[in-house]
Amino acid sequence: MSLPREEILKELELWPLWRPRVAQAMPVAEAQPEAARPMEASADIGIPVEQKVMAAPSPVSETIETPVPPIALRKSEITEMDWEALEAAIQACEACSLAKTRTQTVTGVGDRNAEWLFVGEAPGAEEDRKGEPFVGQAGKLLDNMLAAIALKRGENVYIANVLKCRPPENRDPHGEEVVQCDPFLKRQVELIQPRLIVAMGRFAAQSLLNTDKAIGALRGKLHDYNGVPVIVTYHPAYLLRNLPDKAKAWEDLCYARRTMRDLQTRQAAIS
Repeated sequence: MSLPREEILKELELWPLWRPRVAQAMPVAEAQPEAARPMEASADIGIPVEQKVMAAPSPVSETIETPVPPIALRKSEITEMDWEALEAAIQACEACSLAKTRTQTVTGVGDRNAEWLFVGEAPGAEEDRKGEPFVGQAGKLLDNMLAAIALKRGENVYIANVLKCRPPENRDPHGEEVVQCDPFLKRQVELIQPRLIVAMGRFAAQSLLNTDKAIGALRGKLHDYNGVPVIVTYHPAYLLRNLPDKAKAWEDLCYARRTMRDLQTRQAAIS
């Protein structure tokens, strides 16, 4: 009699067909297939690691101040200066390369409450040595021009230059030099409060009026510099080299004298 199939398998140690294995301690990650692993939760609530995107850092809440450009800061500071502070600032100025070649700065000279303000280009060699504008032959001619319209240096007259330092070899001023020096002249005008400015020479006229027009196109007209009337004439140094143009300069001075009288009359009527 044949043995039942179950008995045969037992004899062959093949029964039962499946027996539970002894559980082995192993890490969860190794005990489960990759696809079946539960995704780890990140510190962000409900966002799995695989789906977490690195976010950009949040903007700083406090306001970041925009740095003030140096030239803007200089202008702001110069605007608040009195005469003493202004002269000290000019003497100590190192804003452009002219500070390395000058002997000394040339602020200006004359009556600080003057009605007349005469503005030239820049100090020459003699001015650089003495620290005063318009000395030497050009200065003597300017004194004669003033005397011709009943004016005198230092009496109701202030004399200054666009630049406060001498350019090497008396070359034309560079743009950056004018930009750095312009706040000084502007503050001088604000402190003096002249009735009339006489711009002497092409460079002074172009700098004050912010134009590139030739001096011939600017003469004989009334211009404006920050609310102050401006009349243009030739520079005394130019007139020393071009004597025929002295007649034109005389016309400019007569025009300036008439303009001043008109301004004085208007002021008297207001008062």
